[in-house]
Amino acid sequence: MTRAMGAAMRRIHVGNALSAFGLGFTVPYLYVYVAQVRGLGAMTAGLVLAVFAVAALMVLPLAGRAIVRRGPLPVLVAALVTAAVGALSLGLAGNAPAVLGAAALLGAGQAVMQPALATMIVDCSSAESRSRAFATQFFLQNLGLGVGGLIGGHLVDTTRVSSFTLLFAIEAAMFLLLVVVMSTVRTPHSPRIADAPASAAKGGWKRLLENRAMVQLSVLGFVLFFACYGQFESGLSAYGVEAAGISTSALGTALAANTLMIVVAQFAVLRFVERRRRSRVIAGVGLIWAVAWVVAGYAGLGHGSQEMATAAFVSTYALFGLGEAMLSPTVAPLVADLAPSGMAGQYNSAFALVKQLALAVGPAVGGPLAASLPAPYIVTFLLFSLGISVLAIRLGKRLTTAQDQPWLATRTKVVARGGATTESVSA
Repeated sequence: MTRAMGAAMRRIHVGNALSAFGLGFTVPYLYVYVAQVRGLGAMTAGLVLAVFAVAALMVLPLAGRAIVRRGPLPVLVAALVTAAVGALSLGLAGNAPAVLGAAALLGAGQAVMQPALATMIVDCSSAESRSRAFATQFFLQNLGLGVGGLIGGHLVDTTRVSSFTLLFAIEAAMFLLLVVVMSTVRTPHSPRIADAPASAAKGGWKRLLENRAMVQLSVLGFVLFFACYGQFESGLSAYGVEAAGISTSALGTALAANTLMIVVAQFAVLRFVERRRRSRVIAGVGLIWAVAWVVAGYAGLGHGSQEMATAAFVSTYALFGLGEAMLSPTVAPLVADLAPSGMAGQYNSAFALVKQLALAVGPAVGGPLAASLPAPYIVTFLLFSLGISVLAIRLGKRLTTAQDQPWLATRTKVVARGGATTESVSA
């Protein structure tokens, strides 16, 4: 990595931390704000969460093309300004249409930030430094969310609308500050579709779908997000309250344990995984999450004391955090290495789209199942976690040495990008 790339990467990491810090002020309190403080009811609050998902699904297919054609920085700036307007509007909105419109702007802006920032990280990193760069990004995101949520919790007062308006104003200010920081980033030039024949632009999605390794990774990604992130705020929390008798304070402790595990373990885990096959690391995450679901099963279906049930439930979230720390330096760099030159934005947007689909379907399936049928809920997601391991092993058979074991590729000079080589790794 050159000195210029390193300076750009530091600014990108500052930007990641700022955006997560801003989001942390509002994300934990969005439901309470809409349903209770604004008095718009639980249904409107639920619609706000749905609007976030729908807005993301609408803009992400377009975002990939824009990033490839224009570069990630202009797209990121547009997304940040959109999100800032949405955040400030949400803090001022007093009726359902205004709240839903503001949520659409905020959701669209947030969704596009992810692939734009990821593409900037790809452009400013080498194959050797990419895993550490994405691990740092994930660490700072969780640290920013945690610190922002902690400060926001001390500022908010459910009896004063103005306190929530302040939170959303701070969030908007963080997005605008990020615009200033990102405007100083000078990323290395990477090929754009605008530089290629017109047929290449039209065939971007077709080329992606013809990449069998990327399709398999997308299926694997859907299961990953569906079985973990899609359950955090719906199915797993409903299961904890209904089946395990977990208090709301204990649920907060469990979420804190998840974040703490990521913050504490991230770089120790990085040293462990960066010299191992990516497919095997992902398979290991599936096994860890399977253990987490077994522990969750004990919390709600076992016959121990309430203290033991609470300890088991908190441990479940901590185990999920360990798996997340293993995925952050593994999956995102793999998406980048599967992308042909100049197509990283398209691939990052496609994978973000898969994530949003999983986050939309996961709560819809997990919440009702956990509340009414806790034992089948645990068994279902235990099987999904084991399925992650199976899918990861199968994916490993399709990856080149450079994609699955990048540290070897730097020595053997094997071509890494686009999945076009015929050399593959055995399972």
